[in-house]
Amino acid sequence: MATSKQRAAGRKNIKKAATAAKRKRTLTKLPKSTRTALAKQANKVKRSKAKAR
Repeated sequence: MATSKQRAAGRKNIKKAATAAKRKRTLTKLPKSTRTALAKQANKVKRSKAKAR
């Protein structure tokens, strides 16, 4: 289990990665594993937000 500090850092890193990817279209150049990891994270967030509604 990750600590809350680690989770916060992870979220921040993903946000940074997402903004950079939008700007540079890096997503197409990333390795497949990183792409799937980002997609899984996005889906998890999407699901939890949908549950909250």
